[in-house]
Amino acid sequence: MNDILSAIISAAQATSQWEIIAFAFGIAYLLLAIKQNPLCWYAGFINTGILAWLFWDASLVMESALNIYYLLIAIYGWWAWRHGNAEATQELAIQRWQLPQHLIAAVAIVGLTLLSGSLLAANTDAAVPFFDSFTTWGAVITTWMVTRKVLENWLYWQLFNSCAIYLYWQAELYLIAVQMAIYLGLAIVGWFKWKKDYEHQLN
Repeated sequence: MNDILSAIISAAQATSQWEIIAFAFGIAYLLLAIKQNPLCWYAGFINTGILAWLFWDASLVMESALNIYYLLIAIYGWWAWRHGNAEATQELAIQRWQLPQHLIAAVAIVGLTLLSGSLLAANTDAAVPFFDSFTTWGAVITTWMVTRKVLENWLYWQLFNSCAIYLYWQAELYLIAVQMAIYLGLAIVGWFKWKKDYEHQLN
């Protein structure tokens, strides 16, 4: 019991104020996204700007690059949710991907993981190049799915958030690891909420 308590205290002491701020905006982003509120992209922009710096400092090269991508995709996501449908004048509706689209996504994630993981292992001091690459490319594809309101994004996030929990804990980014655990739970909530909204669209 004392060992567990000591570990919790050590983790709290190692947590920076920037992690706390990123944590708050990260949770705000996801709660707003579940409600399909475009304000989620503002919260996401702030969250990822901070994380890009934190991950670079922790030698998680691909995770840092991922958050630069997030900064840009937050701008696109805000526009797409408001005007990204075929009419370009109405809010985007929830859609579903078919099996061929999921297969393309899976092949892309694996291929890009092997490519960037190999390059990082050979040319940088990245801590865990292949695992880092896997979570990064998975998040790239999944975030694109969010901008297009693809229902299955929530299932993808459940996989990649599970991997990210381990990755960030090993990098001693304890609060961000906890954030990923909360994200994992909220991804389950998001799936059921968007599925209900999707079915309502069909009626």
